[in-house]
Amino acid sequence: MEFYNKVIESVGVRFLKGNNYKITKPANIADYSDTENTVILLHQGVLKYSDESEGVNEGEMLFIPAGRRTNVTFGSITKKSEMSNEEFLDNKRKFLQTISFREIKAAEEDCITVINFDAKVFDVVNFFNSLGIPPFAIKFNDRIASIIEDIVKENEQNTPGKERVIKLHTELLVIEIVRHILKNRLFVEELSTNSTYFKDPRLIEMFNFIKKNIGGDLSNKVLAKVANVSEDYVGQYFKMLTGINPQDYIEYQRMEAAVELLRTSKKSIRDIGKEVGYKDTAYFCRRFKMMYGLPAGKMRRRESLINVQG
Repeated sequence: MEFYNKVIESVGVRFLKGNNYKITKPANIADYSDTENTVILLHQGVLKYSDESEGVNEGEMLFIPAGRRTNVTFGSITKKSEMSNEEFLDNKRKFLQTISFREIKAAEEDCITVINFDAKVFDVVNFFNSLGIPPFAIKFNDRIASIIEDIVKENEQNTPGKERVIKLHTELLVIEIVRHILKNRLFVEELSTNSTYFKDPRLIEMFNFIKKNIGGDLSNKVLAKVANVSEDYVGQYFKMLTGINPQDYIEYQRMEAAVELLRTSKKSIRDIGKEVGYKDTAYFCRRFKMMYGLPAGKMRRRESLINVQG
């Protein structure tokens, strides 16, 4: 248990956005995903995921780790018709209408609450994504449901200390999700095998070096010097501890940095690509769409739309 305490202590948490939605039109998304961790609380109606044989009951939640793709259905679909995640995001307002928490209680339509948050180890590694766990339902946990409601209620207010309260609630949300996983013995093998990097300071040095030099030379030769191992061995060493090879990890970190720049700056797609280590803009755009399912430009418009709605 001491190990898990260290894990939780090392995870930095950041609230990104949270909204209540009325489902105005059912939607079946074939490859639903987000760049952040997503937890969806179903107040009333229908919410299904995976191959659609798995559903979430009212009062329960669906947790989707950052970057994981899954089939998601909002509302009762009478006619089978899938859409891509890109199509859904382009037309999100047709399916989901932002409402206040007070309106949820009176609504007759299907309603959900969606929270997005970061949870990063040493402010570097996306914790839930690194575990390799799939999307899953959080059942029989009124405490987590209550925390989600408290976050959105606070987000709707304009009171002193709002940001601090939301941060505390979001940290509590992450702790309770980890506790839920441990209590119900979910993904125990993934937790034990994919968290080994917490024990190796040389790997943490590499993580920090990659973050600080995301736009520079991050070849295996450079990483080998940081970790003080041979160039021939560094790839095997990294994969042994993380489950992925270093260049795949680096690309994921570069794309995460690109998403953050799209969200927070007005820099051009070309400049953002260069800043995160891609000299060829066309290649950057191809890799971005392959990873997130939509072009970088649409990601920026989507983030702008969400910020306006929020």
